[in-house]
Amino acid sequence: MSLVIKIRGIIRNFPLGNELVKVLKGIDLEIERGEYVALMGPSGSGKSTLMNLLGCLDTPTDGTYELNGKDVSNMSQDELAEIRNKEIGFVFQTFNLLPRTTALDNVALPMVYAGATKEERKNRAEKVLTNVGLADRMDHKPSQLSGGQRQRVAIGRALVNKPSIILADEPTGNLDSKTSLEIMVLFDDIHKKGNTVIIVTHEEDIAKYAHRVIRLVDGMVSSDIRNQ
Repeated sequence: MSLVIKIRGIIRNFPLGNELVKVLKGIDLEIERGEYVALMGPSGSGKSTLMNLLGCLDTPTDGTYELNGKDVSNMSQDELAEIRNKEIGFVFQTFNLLPRTTALDNVALPMVYAGATKEERKNRAEKVLTNVGLADRMDHKPSQLSGGQRQRVAIGRALVNKPSIILADEPTGNLDSKTSLEIMVLFDDIHKKGNTVIIVTHEEDIAKYAHRVIRLVDGMVSSDIRNQ
């Protein structure tokens, strides 16, 4: 197996007034291509900070982060933006869709930044929306969709550039239990197709879907267990 993520000695400090808040305290982590990982921890454990680092939304105070063999720990903001667009598909609890834009155009958006032609964008977005079960909702705007359908659009948008990692932050946090189950079945399917999936959650029943559960406590990895 090849490593998609390799982290060594990651430290992240934040200045707060005259003090230095130490959020991540030397994390080592390896994630192989095609793994399905849940990242867990109580509030204040550092899991959101770690997710921001994994998603190249932030850079570490110290330590190294290699994504697909490239050291991204000291990249500029422009370089990080390019890596994010190519390598990482984000799914957020709040969906983060453009309200006045159709499902099709929301999904196609990352391809605009990637420089795809209009026809390529349309064809790929249609295919992805069909794969997430929204073939009949492509022309609907977010306000015309249910919460579960909006999250499917967000997942489609995350998949459209064929990223190395799908990074989902509490993806079922705003959904009822039936819809949550449907979304987790969809993530299962995405993983089976060969995608690396990392889900940040505080819910044990959501973490059960993952094949590996990494728990953080006080900015350090407290356990790393593979589910059978």
